Amino acid sequence: MSQPPTGDTRRSTAAAGMLVVTNEAAGRTEGDALDAAIDELRSGGDVEVASCRQDTDLGPTLDRRGDRLLVVVGGDGSLHTSLKYLWRRGEAARCVVGLIPLGTGNDFARGTGIPLDPREAARLIVQGASRPVDLVTDDSGGVVVNAVHVGVGAEAAEAARPLKRRLRQAAFPVGALLAGVRTRGWRLRITLDGALVADGTRRVLMAGVANARSIAGGTAVLGPDASPTDGAFDVTVSFAVRPLARLGYGLRLVRGRHPEHPDVVYRAGRSLTVEGEPFHTNADGELAGPVTRRTWALRPAAWRCVLPGAGCSIDPR
Repeated sequence: MSQPPTGDTRRSTAAAGMLVVTNEAAGRTEGDALDAAIDELRSGGDVEVASCRQDTDLGPTLDRRGDRLLVVVGGDGSLHTSLKYLWRRGEAARCVVGLIPLGTGNDFARGTGIPLDPREAARLIVQGASRPVDLVTDDSGGVVVNAVHVGVGAEAAEAARPLKRRLRQAAFPVGALLAGVRTRGWRLRITLDGALVADGTRRVLMAGVANARSIAGGTAVLGPDASPTDGAFDVTVSFAVRPLARLGYGLRLVRGRHPEHPDVVYRAGRSLTVEGEPFHTNADGELAGPVTRRTWALRPAAWRCVLPGAGCSIDPR
């Protein structure tokens, strides 16, 4: 059981009003669940609900936020998009964010103890406190809230994408199986805080940055020691490209025991550069690439989120 985030806390500003942003394309933003959450939010103050059909709708919506608390309804992708806009607008540190986890994976919620039940998550927003949270940015202007990975993990997400609507969370392990069969690994040069982790001569199965613990809807624990409030991210580099080694790595990844694998490097840091053969990236479920170079940097305490208080324990399952 992980402990809740610590550090500076401030009471939720729900009484000043809330702007609730829903994403019509989010994984499972179902009407009854959303209505229940909004009813709970209204117990804490005025609520405006804005529905975004596409990412570009979010900018005009944020223009009318004022000093209200921003409630994001959706999963990691919806939270990712919201933070991307807030960061680029220079508003991330000043805007308190609450999350109603109605996506497919909801890994950031799982890693921070935000309730997965929509009404309970809304109650936390009304009654809880905000805390400073780390953000990861990349050299293309992108952000990472929960985790980003390259290699077999990104290919697995690509394979799972058409299956998510029908299989829900089960799409993630199916995608991982398909990707694991197809790949031979990538020749990548990887540098963490200036120290060489991979020199490009040995094939890499997967490299990932974890700001919180899990990925793939809780079916894999990429950062068993990761916390989004500790001023560092956790990095996994797996060289397990042989068939049996891939299987062993995958089994350990499910429970967060992959740092024990002999072909894995697991370290904490604040700046990671990956370069070499073309690779795709998967940042909070958002796929991009292929690219041949990318650098990620930690931005400590870059934004504020309503999170469980000191009396709550976190169950990453």
